[in-house]
Amino acid sequence: MRYEEHIQTAREFLGKSDRYFADGDRLQGSEKLWGAAAHAVLAAARIRGMRLGRHSRLREMADSLSREMGEPLIAADFDSAERFHANFYHGYMSDYDLALERPAAGAPLTVAARTEQPGRIAPAPAKNAAR
Repeated sequence: MRYEEHIQTAREFLGKSDRYFADGDRLQGSEKLWGAAAHAVLAAARIRGMRLGRHSRLREMADSLSREMGEPLIAADFDSAERFHANFYHGYMSDYDLALERPAAGAPLTVAARTEQPGRIAPAPAKNAAR
């Protein structure tokens, strides 16, 4: 897939996740939220000419983006997304966990979407901006 296709897929999955959660389907909502974050990271890899073939490479890319952009929350937000992936299989997240983690888990899409053109990342929003 091309960068643009990964971004579009991430946006679609994020919207589907919201709909699944609104309908009470926590497992599908969790998996679509994970999918949105994963496709956002895949988009960031594509603009760097990389293809990530293993799940562990997604984690490595999220960590690399976090360091490259000087934004530790990128890695932390990807951690949240991975918890939703696990929740799809195990259904262990409480209502509190879901409410607390959902905004963070979708955040990797905002990083990937800040790309103005392949290979160039737009500046981060002001640090005091609300998440």
